[in-house]
Amino acid sequence: MSLSTGTHTFDWLDTRSAARAKAGLSRTLRPRPEVATVLDLASNDYLGLTRDPRVTKAAADAALQWGAGATGSRLVTGTTELHAELEAELAEFCGFPAALVFSTGYAANLGVIAALSGPGTVLITDEHNHASLIDGGRLSRAETVVVPHRDVAAFRDALANRTRKRALVVTDSVFSVDGDLAPLAELAEACRDHGAGLVVDDAHGLGVLGAGGGAALTAGLAGEPDVVVTTTLSKSLGAQGGAVLASERVIAHLIDTARSFIFDTGLAPSAVGAALTALRIIRAEPALPGRARAVARELAQRLADAGLSASTPEAAVVSVRAPSPAEALEWSLRCRAEGVAVGCFRPPSVPDRVSRLRLTARADLTPSEISTAVEVILGSNPASGI
Repeated sequence: MSLSTGTHTFDWLDTRSAARAKAGLSRTLRPRPEVATVLDLASNDYLGLTRDPRVTKAAADAALQWGAGATGSRLVTGTTELHAELEAELAEFCGFPAALVFSTGYAANLGVIAALSGPGTVLITDEHNHASLIDGGRLSRAETVVVPHRDVAAFRDALANRTRKRALVVTDSVFSVDGDLAPLAELAEACRDHGAGLVVDDAHGLGVLGAGGGAALTAGLAGEPDVVVTTTLSKSLGAQGGAVLASERVIAHLIDTARSFIFDTGLAPSAVGAALTALRIIRAEPALPGRARAVARELAQRLADAGLSASTPEAAVVSVRAPSPAEALEWSLRCRAEGVAVGCFRPPSVPDRVSRLRLTARADLTPSEISTAVEVILGSNPASGI
C-alpha cells in the first residue's frame, strides 16, 4: 500500500477489468480434458493430425531420443539433427531453397519483420494482418503504412509514395478471422514494379491450400528471391513452432540478426518430431487439404442457407457474424453447452471490430459431425436476424 495515497499501485487494473466485463470483452482460460467431450470446431487442427497416433508416437520417440527440451538456443545446443531434417523437408515441400525453424510462429514473424526492416524501411501492411506482424513492425522501428484490406491499388500507391529507400509489403496469406485470401500474385507484381520485398504469413495456408504446400506455392511465388514466407507448425502440422521459408541469403541473415531466434530456446525435439511426421503424412495423403476446404465450404453454405452471415471460405476458416461481443460470447457458450466448441472472436482480435463465431473446418469431420455442428450453431443463436 502506498503511504502517500492509501491506494495500491495496481488498483487501475480493477477499473480496466470492470470496463472489459461491461463491454463483453473478458477472457477466460478453459483447460480442456484429456478425452474430448465436445465436437471441436475451435482449434486450428485443420487436418486432424494433432492426435494422429503416428504424430504422437513421433513426438514421444523424439523426446526419448533427444530429450524433453532443446537445452538452449538454436545457436548453442538447441539445434539437433532432427531440426535440420525438418527444415530441409519443409523447404522442399513448400518450394523454397531454405527454411529456419523458430520456437513459435509468433517468434518467426517478430524475427523476420524486425531483421528485414528497420528505421530506414517502410512497412506496407494490410489492415487485417495478424497481431504478430503488427508487433514485429513496432519492434522494427520502421515507418508503417496500413492500407485497406486486400486493396492492391492502395498497396501500389503506398509503394509509389514511400519516403524510405527500402520497402516491404507484409500480408497474411489466409486471413485468420474470415478465411479470405490475399491477392498474392498482384501484390508480388506491385512489389517488383517498385523494388520492394514481399513477406507472407502463411500460418493458415500451409497444409490447406493446393496439395498442402501453401499459398506461395499455389500462387506460383515459391522460391522467388524477393518473397519470404512465415508459417506455423501448430495448425495443419498439429505440433508446435514456427518456420521461415526463403532464399539461403535471407535465412543466413536471420540466423545472424533475428533476436527472437538468437535469444530464444530452440523448439523442443518432441514438437520437431511431430511436425516432421505430420509433414510426411500430408505428402503421402495429398487429398487431406482438399477435404478440409470442402468441409469449410459445406459448413459455410449450410449456415448461409439458414440465414446467418457466414463468410465464403477460401481455405479452412469460416466465420459467422454476431451483433455484439456479449452476444458472440453467449452464442459460443450455448454451443459448448450443446456439445460443440466454436471460436469466439471479439475486439481486439477482429480488426473491423465486428464480433464473430470462428469455425475450424477439419479434414477428419464426418458428415454426421458436420450436420450436428450446423444444428447446434443454428439452435444456439441467442439473437434473431443475424
